[in-house]
Amino acid sequence: MKDKIQSDLNQALKERKENVVSTLRLLLAEIHNQEIAKQSQLSEEEIVGLIQKEIKQRKESIEAYQKGKRNDLVSKEEEELATLNKYLPQQLSVEELETTVQSVIKEIGASGPGDFGKVMGVVMTKVKGRADGQTVSEAVKKILSQ
Repeated sequence: MKDKIQSDLNQALKERKENVVSTLRLLLAEIHNQEIAKQSQLSEEEIVGLIQKEIKQRKESIEAYQKGKRNDLVSKEEEELATLNKYLPQQLSVEELETTVQSVIKEIGASGPGDFGKVMGVVMTKVKGRADGQTVSEAVKKILSQ
């Protein structure tokens, strides 16, 4: 995946897409920093986790900029978000996520909102990289409260 990001960076440089270039450079720098800290190459799964972290930061920034009525910065962050989303695995649909949550609830015998933590832990391991925590949390709360 790191090679794909690097080749996409080179392509964006040729096409003079400044926002894509800056986003990919920041991502590669963060991957490099994590590899230095870990003292080994990052796995595919770790890179996906890093991308998800960057996406979460962009979403939080968009929300803050919208509150501050900074539409120029909102559009910049949205472009970066779109660039980063290209590197995530195919995300689960709401129906697929709810089906997974229901099967986990049956599997561990959860009976109500008190089992939220148990269900979340198992579901997050099953959908790692294919759904964000907030979406999973909403689905688990919805199904456990029924």
